[in-house]
Amino acid sequence: MPKVRLSGTVLGTDDPGRAVRARLLYLLFGAGWDIYNSNGDQRITLSNIERKIIEAESFVFTPGATLEDMFKAISIFVGYQTLDRNLAGKPTVILNTDFSWDPFFSVLTHLNKMGTIKQNYRDFLLAAESPEGVLETLELGREKGVPDAGREKIGECKGTSFENPVPSDYAGNVCVFCSATLEDPAYLADGEELGRLLAVNRLGCVSGAGRSGIMGAVVEGSVGAGGWTAGSNVPHIIELEGLPDGLSSFWLRPDIYTRMEVMIENSDAFVIFPGGAGTVQELLALMIFKQQKNPLMTGKPVVLFNRANPAGVRFWDPLIDLLSGMCPAGDFVVANELGEILPAIQRGLPKREAAPV
Repeated sequence: MPKVRLSGTVLGTDDPGRAVRARLLYLLFGAGWDIYNSNGDQRITLSNIERKIIEAESFVFTPGATLEDMFKAISIFVGYQTLDRNLAGKPTVILNTDFSWDPFFSVLTHLNKMGTIKQNYRDFLLAAESPEGVLETLELGREKGVPDAGREKIGECKGTSFENPVPSDYAGNVCVFCSATLEDPAYLADGEELGRLLAVNRLGCVSGAGRSGIMGAVVEGSVGAGGWTAGSNVPHIIELEGLPDGLSSFWLRPDIYTRMEVMIENSDAFVIFPGGAGTVQELLALMIFKQQKNPLMTGKPVVLFNRANPAGVRFWDPLIDLLSGMCPAGDFVVANELGEILPAIQRGLPKREAAPV
């Protein structure tokens, strides 16, 4: 039987999504689907999510979208974008009968207009208006397959892990999540300047170790100023984007989730620069960890750089609107200007004890 992974959770007998989920389960079982997570009680972690993806042949998201649901959906979309072979031919359907997914869709639409998402997300995250429509869309998706994301490999993965210690006089490491595809010179200049500022202020720079876009510019700025600069990447993305020169430490990981995990483990603060679906994915992971009081995020500040473009449109407005209704105040701060980022980081960084003489 084909296997579908169902997302979403029913919160008790009064949950308005209970009847819709029950109808969906009935139809899927009747059509011969083997359903993973039918009760909505399976927990997904960064360590096991890739295995869960490998096990399934398709994915269905239900009404009542939570941050965790959105994280899973954006993760699958990022996998499609980066040609993850474990997602090849596996369709994803979102049932949005309560319109709870609309803010998430608004973020993706906005990022497409801003140029950091090149694909039309609707071709990859297929919408259905009813449980019956889910079955029809699933079958159509399996028949047609996943669309071409429009990306080509530029080389082979030749990266191997290596490590050099962070200088003892550093105040901490700052992880920068950002676009690896945006090539607007103004954005690249901001990225390079942030990397330089981190280095001259004795802050380590951690990134996704991409060679292109803002990510490459941040690495260049830190390396060029003599800073300790680290990153993590995975084989199939290295084949698309290459690796930057001059890294102090590099952690090769098998998938994008353990890549995120090692970056979080080795960072004391986070900056969310303009980016695409991958940057949204990374920010959602940070917010979920904060809500779960995960030790990996205890006391670590998160700063969103809500940069305005020449037309005055601020980059992260739709995402901030989405998070404002789902995250407690203080889980992140917003910097509207480049010069506001470093002070926000320094205010939030935990104080380190002086090294023994």
